[in-house]
Amino acid sequence: MSGRFKTSENEGSGSGGCFVYQSTGKKPKVLDVTLSPAGSKEEVEYRIREGAKRLPDIVPGAVGFYFQDGSADNTQAAAILVHGYDRVIVELVRGVKGRDNAADVVAMMKLVAPKLILDATPAPEKTKD
Repeated sequence: MSGRFKTSENEGSGSGGCFVYQSTGKKPKVLDVTLSPAGSKEEVEYRIREGAKRLPDIVPGAVGFYFQDGSADNTQAAAILVHGYDRVIVELVRGVKGRDNAADVVAMMKLVAPKLILDATPAPEKTKD
């Protein structure tokens, strides 16, 4: 596992990531948790209209979605939560066959998002040039 998050607690910008790798073989990435100032409610609503499922309320004022790759052999799942312009992504790159990997990313989001997204220095409002 490797990674670092910059939040208002450690004088950061509200960004960073944590990555978990398989412990054997070529050690591919298994889990990716990312905090970035790249969120938008419009993207969330678009993805939900396109078939993603809405995340339950996790953080007041935040919206999000989750999905699992639809192919039978793919166990990849992701959840994205947006609060203002801040975005947390929990991506299970290599889930476990036979598990509800979408439920796993939602559960992980419930654990990590309240701390990460609320402690992040708010991303500045995006302007059009």
